[in-house]
Amino acid sequence: MARTLVIGDIHGGFKALQQVTERAGLQPDDRLIFLGDYVDGWSQSVEVIEYLMELSDLYACIFIKGNHDAWCEEWLAGGDVSTDWLLHGGLATLNSYAGAGPAQRQRHLEFFNRAPLYHQDEHRRLFIHAGFTSVHGPSRERFPSNFFWDRTLWETALAVNDLIPRGSIYYPRRLMLFDEIFIGHTPTTNYDIDIPMHKCNVWNVDTGAAFLGRISIMDIDTKQYWQSDMAQQFYPGEKGRNK
Repeated sequence: MARTLVIGDIHGGFKALQQVTERAGLQPDDRLIFLGDYVDGWSQSVEVIEYLMELSDLYACIFIKGNHDAWCEEWLAGGDVSTDWLLHGGLATLNSYAGAGPAQRQRHLEFFNRAPLYHQDEHRRLFIHAGFTSVHGPSRERFPSNFFWDRTLWETALAVNDLIPRGSIYYPRRLMLFDEIFIGHTPTTNYDIDIPMHKCNVWNVDTGAAFLGRISIMDIDTKQYWQSDMAQQFYPGEKGRNK
C-alpha cells in the first residue's frame, strides 16, 4: 500500500538522512513530503541536496522551503552573506559549497526556487515548515515570511491542547482550518522530547537533528515513525548549529 511519509528538519546531516530513509524502507509508490531546513548545521549540506534530487527521480516528492533554505537560496542567487545566517549554521553550508562548481550551484539554486512554501492535500492536511498567522489560512497570509518563522501556531497548540475541546467557540480558528497540520522548525528537543510531538491537530516532526537530536520520518496515516541515530554521532568534532 502506498504511503505518504513526512520528513522533519535535516540541517546538513546527510549520513543521518541516509540512515533514516533506509530504516523507513522506502517503497516505489511512497510519497515523500519534506518539511524544510535541508541545510545549515552539519557539514554535508551539498550532499543532502544532491541526495534529495536523487530521491525525486525515484519517488513522488514535495520539498517545502524552510528558513535556512531561503537563506541559502538568497546566497546562491548572488545575495550577500547574512550575518544571521552565519550565526545559525550558515558557515558550515558555505564550507560545504566550497568544492561545488557553478553548474552544481545552479542546480541547487533551481531546487530551492522550485520549493513551495506549503502544501495542502485533498484530505485537509497542511504541510508547512513553521506556521502561519492568518485565521483565514496560509493563502491569506499577509507576510509569507511567517511560513518560515512563525512559532505561534505550535505554541497555541501546546497551550490549548488539554484545555479547550475542538469545536468550542474558544478553540483557535487557525487550528480549525485543517484536520491535521505537519510542521518542523521548532525542535521537540526544546521540550526534552526526541520523538515527534502531537498537540491538538498539529504534528511537530522536527526532532532536533540540528543539535543533539535525530531526523524523523513519519507515516502520516498510521503515525508510525522511524528515526536516525543522533545526527551528532555521524560528525565527531563538529558542533552543528549553536543557535
